[in-house]
Amino acid sequence: MIYLDYAATTPMSAEALEVYQQVAEHYFGNSSSLHDIGTSSQALLETCRSETAKMIHGKKEGIYFTSGGSESNFLAIRSLLKGNEKQGRHLITTKTEHSSVYQQCVSLEKEGYEVTFLDVDHEGIISLHQLEKSIKADTCLVSIHHANSETGIVQPLEDIGNLLKEKNILFHSDCVQTFGKIPIDVEKLHLSSLSISSHKIYGPKGVGALYINPSVSWLPLYEGASHERGMRPGTVDVPGIASFVSAAQMMHNSMEVNQEKDEMLRHFFIEKVKQLSLPIVLEAEDATCLPNIIGLRIQGIEGQHVMLECNRKQIAISTGSACQVGSQSPSRTMMATGKTAEEAREFIRLSFGKDTTHAHVEAAVAALKDLIDEIKA
Repeated sequence: MIYLDYAATTPMSAEALEVYQQVAEHYFGNSSSLHDIGTSSQALLETCRSETAKMIHGKKEGIYFTSGGSESNFLAIRSLLKGNEKQGRHLITTKTEHSSVYQQCVSLEKEGYEVTFLDVDHEGIISLHQLEKSIKADTCLVSIHHANSETGIVQPLEDIGNLLKEKNILFHSDCVQTFGKIPIDVEKLHLSSLSISSHKIYGPKGVGALYINPSVSWLPLYEGASHERGMRPGTVDVPGIASFVSAAQMMHNSMEVNQEKDEMLRHFFIEKVKQLSLPIVLEAEDATCLPNIIGLRIQGIEGQHVMLECNRKQIAISTGSACQVGSQSPSRTMMATGKTAEEAREFIRLSFGKDTTHAHVEAAVAALKDLIDEIKA
């Protein structure tokens, strides 16, 4: 089967699997135990913390290992709000956030917080002017993703960070889709916190990390939690973390090569679609996007039908974020960019990875053409 759903998850790399096996065998001790077997696990854990911090130009003390991107988003927002209650109870986010951020903000509204959900333009980019206008005296936190998981558009984090630094407002970003794919510098972007995940970059599932700048105040969500310096409960998964960091280092070191390859594949796909004059609308075609993600719509055909037909032809694509699959609601991202409900339901996503070839992309275009021809007939 041709796999074109790398934005949903990736297979573990051979190197990450090897690291997991070796660490599970030789560093099985609980990193909180005080005997030599435990302290060797703790030493490896701290090495992993240092290496992760280097990749985002952060400080080792700011890295907290978690179960993944969604938990990192949850812990970041909750612990920062709890630790900065005096600053206010107003937060700002966007209408196109990952569900782990968006739904949490909806819950916070029910708890008495005031939340401003920023509009986006037709390509999915926020307006800095609207952001500045939305800031109030009691604005405590702004949470804006680095790249959208459905369309791949990249938000102007540096400009946002500069604005929020001037206003002394905390800034969190969901960087799950961008980590390992484009450079991230927490100092340059003025990020108070960010979230990253292992299974998006060929590491194991169930592992991720949260970064909170050590100069920023936060309070633990779980009272009495003893792991990760009080951030969360539960024995730390040292083999999983070591495997994650190994996968991240490989992605980080091959970032430019991967970018060039993905850009070629993206250009190849777009050229093929245009050559065949297919009734396909490319989302955010003129915006800055992650090259490995292509969001598109086939006019007049539901995305769910396209996905199932591609699956029948042994090609795996998606209808958007895997965390929202099962919902019959149209894509929230598409609706926010001005699409009708009918147009939003047409959305599908192709995403490339390290094993994607030109032949895979050509097969996907051929499958879409066949489907369109069948519908027309």
